[in-house]
Amino acid sequence: MRLADVHPGPYAAHCPSGARARRVRRRPRRQVLTQRSVRKSQSAAESSRGARQWTPDGAKRVVGQRVDRPVTVDEKVQAVTDLTRDDEVAAQVATDLLKRPAVTEHVTPAERVRVVTELTRDDTVAQEVTSSLLRRPDVARKTMRDDTTRMLVNRAQFDNSNETRDRTREHTPAVRAIEHTIEYLDLVGSCHSFVATLGRLVPQLRGQEFTEDERETVRRQIGRVRAAADWLEGALDNGEFTLDEQLVQLLKGG
Repeated sequence: MRLADVHPGPYAAHCPSGARARRVRRRPRRQVLTQRSVRKSQSAAESSRGARQWTPDGAKRVVGQRVDRPVTVDEKVQAVTDLTRDDEVAAQVATDLLKRPAVTEHVTPAERVRVVTELTRDDTVAQEVTSSLLRRPDVARKTMRDDTTRMLVNRAQFDNSNETRDRTREHTPAVRAIEHTIEYLDLVGSCHSFVATLGRLVPQLRGQEFTEDERETVRRQIGRVRAAADWLEGALDNGEFTLDEQLVQLLKGG
């Protein structure tokens, strides 16, 4: 027997039997309220655990905007970048950061070289840094292993010597006369030494046999000597002290 047959209610006469059956099968109000309470409790529990929590920063992360309170490393880096766009602020921050050994340890050698290069673009700063670095024996020794560096250092020493000599000439005119005498004696001494050497070696060649390659090598050296002698004679007679490219190659053995 159904409940509708016992208590049909005041509207039972106006409702079809099917509708009455559906109405009877509805869940009691107390059961519906209980289920809603359970869902609310679950939602509150999830919110307390951090699930399904929606914040302004969370929305900004979804759309790719900068957050107000950075949490991740990338967000913190972006925030620092924004705050250090001013050059003075960036310089102060960089100075403070580089004083922390734990920070510099994580910088790669390539980045360190790039930073030092940027910081030493000023010649005065570069001079001070280079002087300090070359005072370290290990650094100086390894640096001088590079052919280009060694050549530039030698060239710098030569230029400094010329600079010092020029200043000395300006303050002491007699120095030029002394240098002239020294250079004249060196020139005459070189010619005399060459002739004396040949005078000693050529007589000893009697009875010796040379291969064609050896003869050709000696002929090339005689050509270099002849070119140098002609250059010296032209310098004395005409004042032509400059070297043309062909003579340079010849004197170098090219």
